Amino acid sequence: MTKPNAASFAELYTPKLVTVLREGYGARQLRSDAIAGLTVAIVALPLSMAIAIASGASPAQGLFTAIVGGFLVSALGGSRFQIGGPAGAFIVLVSATVAEHGMDGLILATAISGLLLLAAGFLRLGTYIKFIPFPVTVGFTAGIAVIIFSSQIKELFGLTLEHEPGALLGKLPALWAARASVTPAAVAVSVGTVAVILALRRFRPHWPGMLIAVALAAAATAALSLPVHTIGGQFGGIPSGLPSPRLPAFSLDLATQVLPAAVAFTLLGAIESLLSAVVADGMTGRRHRSNCELVAQGVANVGSALFGGFCVTGTIARTATNVRAGAHGPVAGMLHAVFLLLFMLVAAPLAAFIPLAALAGVLAVVAWNMIEKPAIAVLLRSGRGDAAVLAVTFLLTVFRDLTEAIIVGFALGSVLFINRMSQQAAVETETPFVGQDTADRGTGYDETAAANPEIVVFHITGAFFFGAAASIGSVLDSIQDTNRALVLDFAAVPFLDSTGANVVEGLARKSRRRGVRLYIAAANPEIRRALLTHGIRPPEARYTSSVASALAWEAEHGR
Repeated sequence: MTKPNAASFAELYTPKLVTVLREGYGARQLRSDAIAGLTVAIVALPLSMAIAIASGASPAQGLFTAIVGGFLVSALGGSRFQIGGPAGAFIVLVSATVAEHGMDGLILATAISGLLLLAAGFLRLGTYIKFIPFPVTVGFTAGIAVIIFSSQIKELFGLTLEHEPGALLGKLPALWAARASVTPAAVAVSVGTVAVILALRRFRPHWPGMLIAVALAAAATAALSLPVHTIGGQFGGIPSGLPSPRLPAFSLDLATQVLPAAVAFTLLGAIESLLSAVVADGMTGRRHRSNCELVAQGVANVGSALFGGFCVTGTIARTATNVRAGAHGPVAGMLHAVFLLLFMLVAAPLAAFIPLAALAGVLAVVAWNMIEKPAIAVLLRSGRGDAAVLAVTFLLTVFRDLTEAIIVGFALGSVLFINRMSQQAAVETETPFVGQDTADRGTGYDETAAANPEIVVFHITGAFFFGAAASIGSVLDSIQDTNRALVLDFAAVPFLDSTGANVVEGLARKSRRRGVRLYIAAANPEIRRALLTHGIRPPEARYTSSVASALAWEAEHGR
């Protein structure tokens, strides 16, 4: 039977595009979405190519990912404003996958990740992604930023390396050893690109700084014949349209090999996409459908793989740009993909002149922006626990592995939360209650019963769960043979898990053996249900609405 307040399948998985169209969609809304879509496309054009190159893919693949994935995310997603495409957060994972399994392995891992995201959405796991602790997200984002910047040092300085190690500890010595090969022209292009982006952000914040900086760098490179690597020289330019869709190369052996990468893509993609949707909600006051969003991300990743692209996720910076540009709904994201396709059709030959140093400068700015400086400062001041989770997640991301960093960070955050919750739980023992007037307590105690030293009342406060069960249990276990009745006051207990219920069940057995009557007072329906499930029922224990009623019943019947 469906719960009265449970959302139906249609309510959970209806794309926001359908919702927006049902509300009424006319020329005014289309105009707003077209302007926002064009604005985002201008931002996404250089960024998609830069992320692809840094990931070990071709710039064309970055555009394929943005066009196909971006269109599907907006058309099918659970957020009105989400913009999908290649994301800087994936550079580390994608480049490692390409290095280990080749391009066929990357595309297959992307398709498998899409299927896993579909499964996660239909299993309604999107609800639980929000439980990732904040220090973990800040830590791995900062770690990814460091790795992205380190991956661009070679192009920023125009260094010549026969082989660039992937791991940071191996990369830095190799880069230092190649310092004699610094190309002044590449340094000038990268520094100029960063300077233009920062200057336009300061003085003309509404201008597309990244696109203007890359265009100026390309024009200067062509006009001055600068000796720097370009997209044309490195990749032969980009095609002027989408390729025909085809299934990824598949074998059971390759699928088994890339499965860990696919799982990592899925985990990071789900976190990144839903964080981006939450940011959009905060900016607009809207509310996204998390499981519908995961389903859309899954379809988008499968679609991207069919066209030779790689991982798609919701992108926070482009989504925020979409909102600021005045988007009305998902049509803006769909038009952003259409505009990118038009750019490819019209301007593909010009992309050959873009210097890789300029794209490296773009990613250097992206990496700096990814580091949430105010959030890090707050977490470092919050206490040693949050600071430790932040530091461990950051260091594991930089020096070990992103998936390992998230898992360990989540585990540490969970232990920190359990410790804090257990410290909030307490037991107050009262026996006898002489000297406490009923008017002060306001609970109607029977003074005759309250003055009886044979009656013990335990007031439990806080969540009674496995983290607090040992400390609470040690207090509750102190039953004396001289006790006649024991009252457990659950009025201030919001939650009881099976471990806590097991402690009470053990106390009930001990009370029965010693002939002590047990009262469960003021337990809410959920707690009472949990206790009954564990076999704590009359006559082993008597349930009362309050401590006062337990004392009154004991005074009248407990002889």
